[in-house]
Amino acid sequence: MDLKTFKIGGVHPPENKLSAGLPIEAAELPKRAFIHLGQHLGAPAKPVVQKGDKVKVGTLIGTGEGFISASVHSSVSGTVFGIDDVVDASGYKRKAVIIDVAGDEWEPAIDRSPELKKEIALDQKAIVEKIKESGIVGLGGATFPAHVKYMVPEGKKVDTLLINAVECEPYLTSDHRVMLERADEVLVGTQILMKALGVGKAIVGIEANKPDAIELLSRKAKEYTGIAVQALKVQYPQGAEKQLIKACLNREVPSGKLPLDVGCVVNNVGTALAVYEAVQKNKPLFERVVTMTGRKLPKKANFLVRVGTPISQLITACGGIPEGTAKFINGGPMMGKAMVSPETPVTKGTSGVILVDESEAKRNAPGDCIRCAKCVSACPMGLEPYLIEKQAEYALWEEAEKEDAADCMECGCCQFTCPAARPLLDNVRLAKANVMRIRRERSKK
Repeated sequence: MDLKTFKIGGVHPPENKLSAGLPIEAAELPKRAFIHLGQHLGAPAKPVVQKGDKVKVGTLIGTGEGFISASVHSSVSGTVFGIDDVVDASGYKRKAVIIDVAGDEWEPAIDRSPELKKEIALDQKAIVEKIKESGIVGLGGATFPAHVKYMVPEGKKVDTLLINAVECEPYLTSDHRVMLERADEVLVGTQILMKALGVGKAIVGIEANKPDAIELLSRKAKEYTGIAVQALKVQYPQGAEKQLIKACLNREVPSGKLPLDVGCVVNNVGTALAVYEAVQKNKPLFERVVTMTGRKLPKKANFLVRVGTPISQLITACGGIPEGTAKFINGGPMMGKAMVSPETPVTKGTSGVILVDESEAKRNAPGDCIRCAKCVSACPMGLEPYLIEKQAEYALWEEAEKEDAADCMECGCCQFTCPAARPLLDNVRLAKANVMRIRRERSKK
């Protein structure tokens, strides 16, 4: 098997794919749903419902405001309890529509039949509009409004669609299960996205630790014109956009540029499924697969969860919080972030939740940098993390900008590999934020 990969940096943390063999199961409906209006990059949606309104599953409750924004739909049926500030996974209060759940009545326009629909009736423009009105965002974690990627500016030329099915983060298995259980829908969704771009070529990139998914999609892709499956070396962060492009197409996205600038668009495999459901089944994005995992969690699971469901409900369904749990991680252990509370709700970007034991969560006390340059060797962006860390320590933001701190993807490879346990990622992230702030201020002058 020809395993491709990117050429610079990367690490191989323990995979811990504890839930890879567990089929997707539907999570119970919540008694009350908390649906954030800003669960995507860009401007939050504007509410179009108010207290006392009756809603069904799939009812529009918030419209996307601005160019980069996404609409939000009810994931449950019932009565709007109100619109209020609800704490998100990061601890920030954000506006949310709170719905008291009654029954499970869907909007009649949604096709709930299991029949696979291969024929794509909508034209290019109509597909993009459907993606927009369905509130679809990137389901790999970035939550970038998907329709924006398919509004290709004049003068730009795209020749390839990349479907990111890598799932390189340890523990997470939601994308893996989607490929195994919804392969045909994913491939039709891929063809829909190809039509939206006007391209005849798509590559589905899958890491080699998912041989069953590689075999299944490779076999089924023969039925779909223009789609190929590329097996990739197991190397974190293989699923990052720039690294995936380098591995599959041997193209390098320049500093400050986008995949569009090298002729391609990248979307997550879960996004391809959501596009299929929106275009072929008229189903907005209001549910997703979420991995619930952790070494001591009594039951691991891949749940199909309605957006707005409290994460605590999923933890209860998995046997409750194990003794000694120190952190709840929203996402993977490399790029995910610790949650302030398990009471926060599932959003479109919730790919998984990891319950981390205190023995795993403990940080070693940082020592002095020993100038080993392991962080430099591990950085997939070719940066010098030890230097940017020092610049952040002394607030030397202009110098950090010269060292391309803004190019950091916050993958954590530097900190993972540091023998001195230096807080490299924390400080590089601080430098990046300040460099971006300086650039915004500069652009206003």
